[in-house]
Amino acid sequence: MSDSGAELGARLRDGDLAAAPAVLNLVETRDAHEQVTALLREVSPAALGGEARAHVVGITGPPGAGKSTLLGELVRAWRADGRSVAVLAVDPSSRRSGGALLGDRARIPFDPADPGVFIRSTAAAGRLGGLAPATRAAAHALAAAFDVVVVETVGVGQSETDVAEVADTVAVIVQPGSGDVLQFLKAGIMEIPDVLVVTKADLGDVARRARRDLHAALRSLGDRETEVVAISSIAPATGIDELVAALDAHRARLDLPTRRLAARRLSALADFAAEHGERGLRALGGRRAAERALADADPGADVPALVAALEGQAAGA
Repeated sequence: MSDSGAELGARLRDGDLAAAPAVLNLVETRDAHEQVTALLREVSPAALGGEARAHVVGITGPPGAGKSTLLGELVRAWRADGRSVAVLAVDPSSRRSGGALLGDRARIPFDPADPGVFIRSTAAAGRLGGLAPATRAAAHALAAAFDVVVVETVGVGQSETDVAEVADTVAVIVQPGSGDVLQFLKAGIMEIPDVLVVTKADLGDVARRARRDLHAALRSLGDRETEVVAISSIAPATGIDELVAALDAHRARLDLPTRRLAARRLSALADFAAEHGERGLRALGGRRAAERALADADPGADVPALVAALEGQAAGA
């Protein structure tokens, strides 16, 4: 007999990493709303007595930039440091099955016998490159048990802002010589990353030029804190330790309770909008009115409780 949502939440609170596959199966089950609500209640700040332990890292960037290979190196570095790691790799949804186009563990190299690593490909559920509610729920839940939770997306538009809403630290991957720097400036994406990563540093001058361009772009925005790290995943990999240090340094600077509270409110608003659409938002008086309502909610509430509060307000409007 499978564990209930509440039981899975309790296992995560106790640090039981083996609960992760069942947690993902539950949050991806379409008719399990009550059980998912019970799961998230058990890992809410109120139940944990504070914020979840994990460092939630978002990794995004265009297809072909080397995210999966980089993630394999990061997982190795984190495990060498004794940290447990969960990776939620968001793939575009299959039109036929609705599932992820690329199967579990297909893209990111890791040791399948290592109990401290959990990797799952999840479907974007119709949001091209974006985060489905199930991915958000999984990230919130697994953060109670793992040391690091990674949400990796294919950067094709809304994914950059989506992952910034759920992660503590966002790393944006840039491929040298691809025109990414110019594209990022045009799209306003330079305002999102906490760490910028130039891959394929082994390319030499073109990689150094990309790094200089990114530094110049950050200076033009008045940004003196965002680090730019150059890495090469070709053996022997270089720059990985520097990237881990940059991610850790950003986490150390954070006002984590404030960032997590904002993430829960944004997740609740996204889930409400996904379920009820523009009509639901209009019933609340618009997106800004919904944000004001969430600002008045209990800061220790979990995402389903925040969604329920919005639904109650919409019904009474």
